[in-house]
Amino acid sequence: MHYRPLGSTGLRVSVLGLGAANLGGVYGEVTEAAAITTVRRAFELGINVFDASPFYGQTRGETMLGLGLRGLPRDRYVLLTKCGRYDVDQFDFSPARIRASLAESLQRLRTDHVDVLQLHDVEFGDLDRILHESLPVLHELKAAGLARFVGITGLPLRIFRRALELGVQLDTVLSYCHATLFDNTLVDLLPALAQRGIGVINASPTAMGLLSHHGPRFWHPAPAEIAAVCRKAQEHCARRGAALAELAIQFSCALPGVATTLCGTASPDEIAADVAAVERPIDATLLGEVRTILLPIKNRTWNQGRPENNA
Repeated sequence: MHYRPLGSTGLRVSVLGLGAANLGGVYGEVTEAAAITTVRRAFELGINVFDASPFYGQTRGETMLGLGLRGLPRDRYVLLTKCGRYDVDQFDFSPARIRASLAESLQRLRTDHVDVLQLHDVEFGDLDRILHESLPVLHELKAAGLARFVGITGLPLRIFRRALELGVQLDTVLSYCHATLFDNTLVDLLPALAQRGIGVINASPTAMGLLSHHGPRFWHPAPAEIAAVCRKAQEHCARRGAALAELAIQFSCALPGVATTLCGTASPDEIAADVAAVERPIDATLLGEVRTILLPIKNRTWNQGRPENNA
């Protein structure tokens, strides 16, 4: 497993990390035993980044991750969680809720601190207010030793551009679905983030299942055209005896300027296959074929949150 610096934090993170959405059952039912085994297997294989949120499975993702990490050396993994989003349409970025949220998360995660505390999906709120009123609370928690570093997460890239414009103090940003085989627009922001010493965390290299043999879940927000073209790419990989998800993970993990890419699974065999994929050379011919198939949806995305935060 290769490791990279996470911005100016001083942390070195594995190029592949594990997200806890699947552990919480977001993509299908998962047993406690499977969740725990997956976390332990990921750690054994060299993954040292684990990302959670109380939103994932209505706190179950954090609980399962805490159980999986129990007993492992705390200084050998980088633990991320979030606050502000608690259900599909439940958001609360108020100072009091942020403080309470972290306290609850620490209990579920069985630790006395997280390495990175993030405001979750800030595009659903008043962005400037969140950056000026909510973000300072994270810095207070950082000063108190409850979080080592702070960041924001979200889908529209505009939220990160706005943060850069305002000059707010961030240690990390977490972007998802914008460093994939068909949407690589995150790359345009990397130089500005690097200049500020902000560590970049990429998530959803498979675009939340679009680039996988499973396909997207019923709730996936992507337009039908995007899903249809991704399905063609999956079918092509299947004919070639390859896994589209593994190709997608290889592609994302190879991007310079991205510290770590988070994948989601609750299967120990799947996480082992993902790690193996990252550690072998990418099939350049297959990559070219798949990206050609995906050209009709190049850099296509979908809106999320308030309209003004997607401009």
